[in-house]
Amino acid sequence: MKIGDSRWGVGRAARLGLAVATGLGVLLGLVGPFGSYMNGAAPMRVLYWVVSLWAGWALFGLTLPLLARQAMRRGLSPWLWAPPSVVLLAAPMTLISRALAQMVWGRTFEVGLLEWFGQSLIVSAVATGAILWLMSRPPAAAGTAAAAPLSADPRDRLPVHLGREVICLQMEDHYVRVHTPLGSDLVLMSLSQAMAGLTGVEGGQTHRSWWVARAAVVGAAENGRNLSLRLKGGLTAPVSRARVAPLRAAGWF
Repeated sequence: MKIGDSRWGVGRAARLGLAVATGLGVLLGLVGPFGSYMNGAAPMRVLYWVVSLWAGWALFGLTLPLLARQAMRRGLSPWLWAPPSVVLLAAPMTLISRALAQMVWGRTFEVGLLEWFGQSLIVSAVATGAILWLMSRPPAAAGTAAAAPLSADPRDRLPVHLGREVICLQMEDHYVRVHTPLGSDLVLMSLSQAMAGLTGVEGGQTHRSWWVARAAVVGAAENGRNLSLRLKGGLTAPVSRARVAPLRAAGWF
């Protein structure tokens, strides 16, 4: 499964993030990294690290989904947009965790802000990497019961927040990226299966890797001998030479 598969809903990802933050916070509290083992007994360290990781979970949990949605619309891999995002978000996390430390232990620390930022960056990178890795794995089946058959309609496999209006389908390896006005998501099926499952939607295959809903077409663009369709949401779908004549005859452009 790829990150972004529809079987990972918003609520499930949020619960996963909270679980990772709590578990990592307890572990760091017991180990006491970055010299925190010198700051009193283990219960206080665990309290600090868990609350600090919860604060980070809230900060990253509110920001990363917005960045992920924009990245998915552009077809970017999480491993391209996530690292710079973590670096940027580690800056406010530095101030939050430092303030929490002063509240818990009631004193000013000798560690400078730059060093503290490096520590926050390490913890943020580990937590985010763990979440992305877990989300890239297929969810375990519940018990030994047979899995329910997946719907043939790709819209039934989309997260609720993406709606059911399909702009186009884009083949990616063994997956199909379903584009909607609210973003996109990957579903595990072939392009031919996805096209067959989109009952009641007028559209056509414009390329061996693309299917387009006719209502989503807002114009056409020519670049030499290459033709593409401009779609709602700023998307562009290529048109193969073999499909130019049939689409033109059907009045698509």
